[in-house]
Amino acid sequence: MGVHDAPQWLLSAYVRSAVGAGATAPTEQIRDAGQALVDRWGSPGRSFHNLKHLVDVLSRVDELAEETHKPDIVRLAAWYHGAIFDAADRKAYANRGGEDEIASASLAFDELTALGVPQERAQRVHDLVVALVRHTPNPADSDCAVLCDADLAMLATEPQKYKSYVQDIRTEYAHLPIEDYLRARVRILHKLLARPSLFVSPLGAAWEEPARQNLSGELQRLEKELKTLDAAAAASADA
Repeated sequence: MGVHDAPQWLLSAYVRSAVGAGATAPTEQIRDAGQALVDRWGSPGRSFHNLKHLVDVLSRVDELAEETHKPDIVRLAAWYHGAIFDAADRKAYANRGGEDEIASASLAFDELTALGVPQERAQRVHDLVVALVRHTPNPADSDCAVLCDADLAMLATEPQKYKSYVQDIRTEYAHLPIEDYLRARVRILHKLLARPSLFVSPLGAAWEEPARQNLSGELQRLEKELKTLDAAAAASADA
């Protein structure tokens, strides 16, 4: 799937989730809101956080749907979780990446209430998106656990797909100097590997081991690359 390609079922899926959450607006208005989201996810500059990632997260939510209380609410949170994105800031990747969950959550609340979704349900979507800032869900909150697990599921993919994911992330932040990017990425990998568990939902727990293998392998490669860069910089300084 290219950056601007969307499967034909995607808009219909948004409409179903919005209606399932209680939207009362005309179907065409709901579709327009969904199309605006598709346009956001398909905008230039998104090499990883694009429509393919949205579809992947929605598919993972479906895999874990039996563990959710309100699957349509979780699906809507997946739709909005990276709706607002900007990788341009050099500090963005070192902090949280280009996804702006706070702004995306506000967008979700405003758009869903405008579609007639009851305020408390729109607020729940908002809160689920905000929870992705820390990515440490309460295991007792199964909807939040499923959303967080679905968002991290790419870490557990087979090695070749993981390699493509890493390349897409680097492309997304190609404006960062290589050393800055490597150091930021290494910090992120260390933080992830230091967690007691990456996945919280019972079904998502099956992704734990392959994700840690992928992360550990990437960390070893990047630390080796950093050592090479540091050695080259030291040699240049001594010359």
